[in-house]
Amino acid sequence: MEEMVRLIMMGTTVAIGGIGPAVAIGILTGKALEAMGRNPEAAGEIRTTMILGVAFAEAIAIYSLVIALIIRFV
Repeated sequence: MEEMVRLIMMGTTVAIGGIGPAVAIGILTGKALEAMGRNPEAAGEIRTTMILGVAFAEAIAIYSLVIALIIRFV
């Protein structure tokens, strides 16, 4: 029974930890493409900033995976 609770906690942690970054990346990419369409000369700077933001959002998802693994093995 305890193992089943851990598995449910792991799944919930990864699911909730993945939803936020997924939504953030979608919004970030959409807004960056919108900005590039309005100002093509600044596309390089916008792209660099977008990639940095996506990397930070992905880090949140990786943290939730690490927490899920800690729940699993501790």
